[in-house]
Amino acid sequence: MRQSKVLKKLRAGETACCFKVNIADAVSTEIAAMSGFDCVWVDREHLAQDWSVYSAHVWASKAHDTDLMVRIPRGSYSDYVKPLELDATGILVPHVMNEEDAKKVIEYTRFHPMGRRAIDGGSADGGYTNMNFKDYLQQANTQRFVVFQIEDAEALQELDKIAALDGFDMLFFGPGDFSQSIGAPGDWNNPLLLDARIQVAAVAKKHGKFAATTGSIDKLEEFKDMGYQFINIGADVVGMSAYCNGLLNKFSNSSSKKESGLESYK
Repeated sequence: MRQSKVLKKLRAGETACCFKVNIADAVSTEIAAMSGFDCVWVDREHLAQDWSVYSAHVWASKAHDTDLMVRIPRGSYSDYVKPLELDATGILVPHVMNEEDAKKVIEYTRFHPMGRRAIDGGSADGGYTNMNFKDYLQQANTQRFVVFQIEDAEALQELDKIAALDGFDMLFFGPGDFSQSIGAPGDWNNPLLLDARIQVAAVAKKHGKFAATTGSIDKLEEFKDMGYQFINIGADVVGMSAYCNGLLNKFSNSSSKKESGLESYK
């Protein structure tokens, strides 16, 4: 099974960088992979794209030895394992609320002895049955990562119990929904949000898990000082929007100057 680039870096004490892709075309993933990102994050919680699109993202990332993380919708066990069977390198599980919720996710996503994930082996992650069966189970448990997204104030009540569980790799602090859960949507400097971000990283370290988050590249060193090792630092739609807006602003300014010049000439 293809080894996880992210897990290799994290286990060596290094920091892994991630880039979020919202655009359906896997060219976005390929560009990010070619640029050298350790991981590309694609989304099924919020985006309505069919499985063939995600398969293309997997191929694009694998072609350049880059990990692919899929944020799943909270549905049946099939929603959890299909990205893994397509050979995505990891899954991000949104809104993990408490210990029992976390235990159920582990049961769905890990093979024996950690869980009871449904076994096939005939898909891409099992080499279409070309892998030794026992090797497949063992490597799926150690080379594919499961990430719990902590993005609700309620989850902090059992955060220590969640982090103590075996069978997952990262706690991912999600500032957007967390800000909403404390009644301060978009207030990134709210003391409750800042304290929670610190708490998630500290509890992850306490229990031997990796801390992950997303935020501005300008705060990279601050996140690293907190203990975050997996950091999403950008997104295709953000970059494209900024580029388009920048071009149009320059175009508008240029047009205004020309019109102003013409008026004065007349």
